[in-house]
Amino acid sequence: MSVLAHVFEAAGIATIVLSSVREMARKTAPPRALHCEFPLGRPLGVPNDPAFQHDVLARAFALLDEPSGPVLVDHPTVIEAEDAAPLACSLPPRFDPSLPPAVDEARGLRKAYDRARERHGVTSVGRVVDADGVPGALAVLHAIAEGADWKEAGIPGGNTTAVCHDIRTYYEEAALELADGPAPGGRAVEDWFFERTEAGRTMLAARAAIRDAGAKFPVWFYMTPGQR
Repeated sequence: MSVLAHVFEAAGIATIVLSSVREMARKTAPPRALHCEFPLGRPLGVPNDPAFQHDVLARAFALLDEPSGPVLVDHPTVIEAEDAAPLACSLPPRFDPSLPPAVDEARGLRKAYDRARERHGVTSVGRVVDADGVPGALAVLHAIAEGADWKEAGIPGGNTTAVCHDIRTYYEEAALELADGPAPGGRAVEDWFFERTEAGRTMLAARAAIRDAGAKFPVWFYMTPGQR
């Protein structure tokens, strides 16, 4: 984003960057940057704290008043990364043993997903499949993990990254509706998905199968976070 800021500025569009890695912002020197020492994935800091988030935005927009740049300012609050323990969220029991486990699991989460969407009024599911398409997408990944040719399996949209994004988002939105207590740590939901769910295990297995079948980078790589 820091590099893109230079492109937009050259076109006459003023930019502000919320930096998460200070050294990167220092090296790329965007015209205006507010460095926020917050956990990665939380550029506005504290979840469910509108006052804090508005403070971050106010400090960022204030950089537009600087007479010259590059400007790199630190937000005064430092937020340490939270406990990496997976999210505590119970999964629905198996309903139809004839289905692949991940498909049955995704169907069982549908009511929680629907409640979350109704409560918030928005969803981030929909790059290539909607909620109705998530079980079918998982069936495709299950088939690939079991040995089906990934090129012929019918990956929705033909986009491995986008379909995995939709599946993960569906699960995460449903899980946050089911979980109790404060907002989980930045990596907690990711850990829950890959370590506790059938969908996470299926996604990892399909990714490995596509990689081992000789698919070129990045067809398989961005199906999951790189450290997975």
